[in-house]
Amino acid sequence: MKKRTDKVTILDFARWKEKGEKIVMITAYDVLFARIFDEVGVDSILVGDSLGQVVLGLPNTLGVTMEDMVRHTGAAARGTKRAFLIADMPFLSYQPGPEEAIRNAGRLIQAGAEGVKLEGGRNVENTIRAIVRCDIPVMGHVGLTPQSVHRMGGYRVQGKEEAQRQQLRDDARAVEEAGAFAVVLEGMPADLAGEITEELTVPTIGIGAGPRCDGQVLVMHDLLGLFEEFRPKFVKRFGELKRPVRDAIRAYADEVRRGKFPGREHSF
Repeated sequence: MKKRTDKVTILDFARWKEKGEKIVMITAYDVLFARIFDEVGVDSILVGDSLGQVVLGLPNTLGVTMEDMVRHTGAAARGTKRAFLIADMPFLSYQPGPEEAIRNAGRLIQAGAEGVKLEGGRNVENTIRAIVRCDIPVMGHVGLTPQSVHRMGGYRVQGKEEAQRQQLRDDARAVEEAGAFAVVLEGMPADLAGEITEELTVPTIGIGAGPRCDGQVLVMHDLLGLFEEFRPKFVKRFGELKRPVRDAIRAYADEVRRGKFPGREHSF
């Protein structure tokens, strides 16, 4: 497949949806990996609040702060030239109301993001409208929403019952009508995600939502085989990087202990 080389803008998402071209998104939290992913040609980089688990060692995303997101968004932005950079709005950065949401979304844009993502459906449509009115692109997120983990009773697939299926359809439409340029569909049956994708005019980005979404997103630590605390069913490991990293560190430790490193070639 031909590599996309032009700078990605918000207009490309709609164009790709119309043409039926799949959208590639991946998370990144620092300049090094953002630069690598950008050079490879992914379409969008998400600075996800998943950094709570894979970077900060927290049990969930609820402990991630605006300060965390601003710092990591800035780092990723400094490594991104082509991809469209989106930053998650963390827990309690938008739930208190539109005014607070606008202020916090603006902080992420000032840090280098080109759009923000927030979780929820009809309950956040007024907040989405308010942010969009300030010319800040918003990506929605419905289905399994990690910031609602306690209300949902854990990380459970959503939309198994008909009433819940209809609720998710309504949520996705509300997010679109509020002005979101795209919607993440997470943790729902593939057929439901496919139906929502066909109903919406904006693209859907799936994570644990089957192949019929307009694009896909995965957490970088999951697809690279770096995170082993838990492994959701929807994750495919495209690499096993933990093993070579571990081997390299063992080799380093061994050479230091044997006095082999540093050698003359590494000394001044």
